[in-house]
Amino acid sequence: MSTTQTQPVEAYELTAEEQEETEPESDRLDKGAYLRIFTACFSFFVAGINDGSLGALIPYMIRDYQITTAIVSIIYGATFLGWVFAAVTNTHLCQFLGLGSMLALGAVSQLIGHVLRTWKPPFPLMVVTFWFTAIGQAFNDTHANTFVAKTKGAYRWLAIIHASYMGGCLVGPFVATGIASRQTSKWYFFYLFAVGVSAVNILLVCWAFRDTLVISQKTQSEAPSRNKDALQLIKSTLGHRSVWLLSMFYFFYVGSQITINGWVVEYLVQVRDGNLAQMGFIPAAFNGGCLIGRLVLAEPTYQFGERRMVFFYCVVAIGLQLVFWLVPNIIAAAVAVSFLGFVTGPLFATGISLGTKLFPHENHATALGYVFVFAQMGGAFFPIVTGVVASRVGVKVLQPFLVGILSGVTISWLLIPQPKSLPSATLHQE
Repeated sequence: MSTTQTQPVEAYELTAEEQEETEPESDRLDKGAYLRIFTACFSFFVAGINDGSLGALIPYMIRDYQITTAIVSIIYGATFLGWVFAAVTNTHLCQFLGLGSMLALGAVSQLIGHVLRTWKPPFPLMVVTFWFTAIGQAFNDTHANTFVAKTKGAYRWLAIIHASYMGGCLVGPFVATGIASRQTSKWYFFYLFAVGVSAVNILLVCWAFRDTLVISQKTQSEAPSRNKDALQLIKSTLGHRSVWLLSMFYFFYVGSQITINGWVVEYLVQVRDGNLAQMGFIPAAFNGGCLIGRLVLAEPTYQFGERRMVFFYCVVAIGLQLVFWLVPNIIAAAVAVSFLGFVTGPLFATGISLGTKLFPHENHATALGYVFVFAQMGGAFFPIVTGVVASRVGVKVLQPFLVGILSGVTISWLLIPQPKSLPSATLHQE
């Protein structure tokens, strides 16, 4: 199924169906392509609002629901299961749903999750809401990434859409802390704001991708063939060593990002004796650094070499994490966390850019889906382990955990193979 219609794509060999649906490459993107890229950016922005706000709201959840750090960590497990469900169903759904339909399905699933949170449901149901939002984010992220990765100058657009995600992560803590810390308000009222932006996301997706907002009806004879094709595509994708190695990198990388976002506030309140209302803004400092890093460092990362620059960023990140750990000052912590976000910001988009060069064209959407599952596995595993251990020995365990996770990011990056050189006729033109 084609994920682009009017925008230029990579010059790989296409199937007959793809050749019919793909238009010739042009020098510039048309207005429709810009609208779709903007919509992809907004979808990432909405996802960032959800993810970025959680760390600021966890201390309120712990106190309001009267639960431990270990129990609240179940939220991360539900998020992971949502991504697994999306990965398992994604390839099969793509046999019947167009790009617009997949994005709309993801947007609606996120809206359902946010609506259920607005009245402070029982904690088990609150956990389930994160399963819904994870499914929605998985569909949106996978297909938006695949779509944008096929545009001309993809590395720049990937940097922009992932900067949009960090923009949401920046806005989320500010809005969440502002609402939760008010005497006349409740922390869960924040999700009314999330409902609003999710509704806008649905409208944008349905408008920008209206030409692919279709459901392909299957005949009785087509059903076994489509299921067989989906299974063969999954088997082919998982047979590529690069999929597993890139997945390992994202396992550690996303694990580090979500662990920092999720536990830094509780750490600063419990260990550094910070004020809860003020510490709620620290995740915004980290996410603001990520936002700037994804915008500013995209070009030098591309120009000086992705492998070299990402390794350099990882080494600097470990140094900044040691400053955060060893300097017992909240201001120093805020500065270190901000710069930590800055140097790790471009890693996500750079990994996607590398993945589209490593994976065969027909495997892009499926491969990225499984890469993101491993990313969320790390994003669930490390925060859960942090929460469980913190419930026994204290949240001070966050610091050595982060040093270890960032070291894992560095080592796993070095294990990813170099993309094979393609013949000049089939190279993707930037």
